[in-house]
Amino acid sequence: MAQMDQELKKAFTEMQINKLETTKKINMIDMKCDMVKTGKHKYQLTEKGTSSLSDDTRVYQSVGRMFLLTDVQNMREDLKAKQEKCDKAIELLEKKKEFLQKSLKDQEDGLRELVQQRKEADQTAK
Repeated sequence: MAQMDQELKKAFTEMQINKLETTKKINMIDMKCDMVKTGKHKYQLTEKGTSSLSDDTRVYQSVGRMFLLTDVQNMREDLKAKQEKCDKAIELLEKKKEFLQKSLKDQEDGLRELVQQRKEADQTAK
């Protein structure tokens, strides 16, 4: 009986540690997702702002710490590619978040089963 209590105590401790780690990971994923969404929104606003320009207009495109002279069409294509990259990143982050939430729920269910087995074992012992 004491061994079973130790087993439950160990399982609860592991679950608490795992829950804290998983919660931190989920919060980090949420922050990354927000950053990617902000970047995507910036690309959309830039595309919207340049939509009134004619195709032969020359514009400067930011590349790292410098600017390159290019035409509007190339810049729009680059913005669309960046938006698609952001969409894929958001989708990947959401999948990771769902996986973490599912694994946490599975562990909680496993712990519930362990407690239920403990209760059943106590009742049959009496």
